[in-house]
Amino acid sequence: MTGGSRGIGRAIALRLAGDGFHVAVNYAKDEAAAKEVVALIERDGGTAFAVQADLGVPEDVHRLAERVGSETGVLDVLVNNAGIGMSKPIADETPQEYDRLFAVNVKGLFFLTRQVLPLIPDGGRIVNITSGVARIAFPEGIAYAMTKGAVQVFTLALAKELGPRGITVNNVAPGIIDTDNNASWLRGNPEGQAYAASRHALNRVGHVDEIAGVVAFAASPDASFVTGTTLDATGGGNL
Repeated sequence: MTGGSRGIGRAIALRLAGDGFHVAVNYAKDEAAAKEVVALIERDGGTAFAVQADLGVPEDVHRLAERVGSETGVLDVLVNNAGIGMSKPIADETPQEYDRLFAVNVKGLFFLTRQVLPLIPDGGRIVNITSGVARIAFPEGIAYAMTKGAVQVFTLALAKELGPRGITVNNVAPGIIDTDNNASWLRGNPEGQAYAASRHALNRVGHVDEIAGVVAFAASPDASFVTGTTLDATGGGNL
């Protein structure tokens, strides 16, 4: 899985390992965090390996796919979780930041998926992590929301193409989740907590394990007749 060293990705890696999968823990920069995830998986009897790759760099994408192929000839589940977000309105977005967002969140995901498709068997699973902002107006982070919208369209088309092989392709869309990325404005900040909770019908912030549980469902045999859709894990965000 991509982006597996911290936050939601870390929780997904641990959950899938607990469900019996051999997990590739991709990371962009934080090698120590990725190795910690691998160690935790191995401590609990699972198997995993860490591999560095920046999804915004085409050469890294190719190298990641090659490494996965060398480790295993079969990729039962691909989880495209790696992504970056820079929340800015249209007037403040720069061409460089815009290009970087699409390079990581869309282009890298697209070409990694294409390269590992030969490893995915009939009946396999592809799970793309999108966002609840793809179904609302989100002007404060317009380019980020656009990348997630692009991934949702990608999911629809790929689900149609791969359906005859029994491969399901779905999105999981988190809401506001308590992660390191949100720590600066969320943790220890009553106002931030109250704002985040107010955006969700459940009136609270989500936990990484709750997203991992939805991904685990999408990756399981129980989801064999679910494809081309978005599993909304926003706690009723912006209803």
